[in-house]
Amino acid sequence: MPAYHSAYNDDLESRQIGNMSLLPLRTRIRGPSAVITDPNEADIIDETLDLFRANSLFRNFEIKGGADRLLIVLILFVSDCLAKLSQPRTPPSQIEATKQLNTLAVDNFPLPGDVTFPLNSHYAPPGGRAESDFLRQYLTQARQELAARLVERLYADGTGKPSKWWMSFTKRRFMNRSLGA
Repeated sequence: MPAYHSAYNDDLESRQIGNMSLLPLRTRIRGPSAVITDPNEADIIDETLDLFRANSLFRNFEIKGGADRLLIVLILFVSDCLAKLSQPRTPPSQIEATKQLNTLAVDNFPLPGDVTFPLNSHYAPPGGRAESDFLRQYLTQARQELAARLVERLYADGTGKPSKWWMSFTKRRFMNRSLGA
């Protein structure tokens, strides 16, 4: 059974840095991303959260476009977020989880082309310093939005504890990789 790919692979209008698509986001967080104003329209963040659990079961992933490359980076970030929340003995409250994941989202992280980036063989590095800075700003904005929406899904049941259905994927590593958080 093949893994689930991004529906945005056919989007030819989005900007590309290296070979990664920079897709519009539905966000209130400031950053360089194009903004989707329709609250009912799905974006790459929604797609990441929808496909995370299914794709986490796969060790191999055939990359079919720039949106798949962005999807991989965001899925690996979700995996690191769940690992961060599972570290303490007692699960964090929703407010504590929001703080922890927001800190993780803005922490320094490797980009394609950096020595510590885990998937350098599948990603082209940014063309120069300006593109590298733009990519870092875009990914920081996407990571912040993803962290906020992940906390909403983790604590959606109203019990004050993270969902066991999400936390069960803590030990699973998509493609057996981690961004190193």
